[in-house]
Amino acid sequence: MRQHPIPPVNEPLQFRAIGIVRGTYCPASTDVLTRGNLTTADGSAIDAVLLGRVLSLVKRHLNLEQEHLWVVYPRSRDDQKLHLQVVGVWEPSTLASDGEDLADSLPEGDGFFSVRGELIYTKPETGDLVIKIRQLPRADGSRPQPFKLQLKGNIPLEHLRHFLDLRVRLQGELLQIEHWEVIAPMPQRSDRRGGAAKKRPRR
Repeated sequence: MRQHPIPPVNEPLQFRAIGIVRGTYCPASTDVLTRGNLTTADGSAIDAVLLGRVLSLVKRHLNLEQEHLWVVYPRSRDDQKLHLQVVGVWEPSTLASDGEDLADSLPEGDGFFSVRGELIYTKPETGDLVIKIRQLPRADGSRPQPFKLQLKGNIPLEHLRHFLDLRVRLQGELLQIEHWEVIAPMPQRSDRRGGAAKKRPRR
């Protein structure tokens, strides 16, 4: 069994946004299990959905009246509210098949997120910033659209258009940066003629 729900980084400019949240998942209704809220220990109720891969696990093994440590992908809605896509549960004590006595806690603690992407907006005076995250191509070869994740933290303007590695903590319904590191400037995209893309002059 893997020892951590968040896999190690394989390459320097690897995009991702993944976290672990301890809480109780409450479906929107008895008929709709896939949509609901994830309520954390401090009482925050965060909009959430169960993705297909975790649905059968929930039905077969988990008591939804109890707290669990959920593996989630964070997203920001158009109204800037946090939304969580639940992709798994980290509960070795329940899911281990070999009878091992395994702990369900993690060294980073609850509410830890790993976010890696391009800084496209930062306003240090208000602590608002946005990270753009690109997703891997799907199995059918199609490319999902990049998404933007709202975070709270203070990162200077000179790091715009740089790739950042961020350690983030869920506080209430906000994702607060605890530590950040600049990895590299984002590569400039080239146009079809092989040169760097240039802005058209204003008329």
